Amino acid sequence: MTDVFTLGEVLGVVSAERIRHDSTVRLDVEGAEMTVAIGLARLGHSVTFLGRVSDDEIGVRTLTVLRGEGIDVGNIRMDETASSGIVLRQRRIGRVAHAVHYRQGSAGSRLSTGDVPAEGIQSARILHVTGITPALSGFTWSAVHHAVKLAKDAGVTISVDVNHRAYLWESAEEAREGLTELAASADILFANQDELSLVESALGALRELVVTRGSKGASATVDGFRYDTQAAPVTVVDPTEVGGAFVAGYLSAHLDNLHPSDRLKRGIALAAFSVASPSTWQGLPTRGELPP
Repeated sequence: MTDVFTLGEVLGVVSAERIRHDSTVRLDVEGAEMTVAIGLARLGHSVTFLGRVSDDEIGVRTLTVLRGEGIDVGNIRMDETASSGIVLRQRRIGRVAHAVHYRQGSAGSRLSTGDVPAEGIQSARILHVTGITPALSGFTWSAVHHAVKLAKDAGVTISVDVNHRAYLWESAEEAREGLTELAASADILFANQDELSLVESALGALRELVVTRGSKGASATVDGFRYDTQAAPVTVVDPTEVGGAFVAGYLSAHLDNLHPSDRLKRGIALAAFSVASPSTWQGLPTRGELPP
């Protein structure tokens, strides 16, 4: 039995101030679901990660990172016929980042229904998915929805992060339909303020809605009662993809049966650790490093 089962794509990340001029760049791996997995594992929770990775250097690095964090990678599929997806990220003005993705046909986009282990999902306490993975391909769309159905049939709590990435969808209408369908399956739904209108028709039946508002903090509406918390004061190094860190903190506190206010506080704490680091996951804390 695992506390959290999650599935998704991991990308190689090449970042610099300006790639066309810099002679040195930073190499990392990242993925929204991977950040959630690492954040939870560092706080002592058992986590299983499912995905397809290439046998190239980025794929091997991904497996090395996940194993090093104590995450169960027994369900990961090695794809020898596809390369890893890559994102080139550069900073142009202040903290604003510009990214170009090279992920079409990547190993991560080939995750399929046949890769999804029924027993692994049905024995988890929480299944966590995001709106990124089903947008990658028809294969990944089917894999995510199959995992959700397995979890729902087994009574497993389903956590969904809307994580709208417009460039992954054919149209705004396709994104709205796909994300609304996914959101409707959630027991716990995470969205930022701008994403609420996309999934508006799915919000009425939700038991637990968590909304992040950047520097204005976050709120959770649980069984009709709303709770709010402020953002943590922190020197921001890189605010990119901080949502996964917040989700990890919130789900950790949920697993610990903490009050919604305390779930929000732990989510905010992990988000603060994340933005204070140049990596989405490397700066995430252990349980002993959490603020009291």
